[in-house]
Amino acid sequence: MTRKQRRFAFLAGGLAILGLAAALVLFALRDTIVFFYGPGEAMARLESGELRPGQRVRLGGLVEGGSVHIVKDGPVTFAVTDGNATVPVSFVGLLPDLFREGQGVVAQGSFTDGRQFAADEVLAKHDEKYMPPEVAQALKDSGRWKEGEAGEAVPAKAAP
Repeated sequence: MTRKQRRFAFLAGGLAILGLAAALVLFALRDTIVFFYGPGEAMARLESGELRPGQRVRLGGLVEGGSVHIVKDGPVTFAVTDGNATVPVSFVGLLPDLFREGQGVVAQGSFTDGRQFAADEVLAKHDEKYMPPEVAQALKDSGRWKEGEAGEAVPAKAAP
């Protein structure tokens, strides 16, 4: 084997090991990767079969006005909209203090068989200028974004 062939074999072996390591990491993380969708995109993916009921996702948009119903010792129900589609959400737990109708929200959970979203975590924007970049982009794409109302989309800052 010539020097050039040994170098090529060493490089090919290194790339094969690196590819195997990457595949193992992705395989290990497959259950913890959570994708973000707006209501319109989530419903389209449900209908096409790309998104399965029970698959964990983040659903973001605006809390629809008049949709919040709080039952004592029961689930909180509300609707998340992006202007094109509305998704009913149920959540058991304490809502963030800043949660209210017309505000940006990100709910993490999964869809049930009946196209209801069961959230196990609800996040609300923390001040009047913050909105998750994905939610801001989904609202801009749907035409519901109003400049000056929620300010510019500012990415979350890393903790010091």
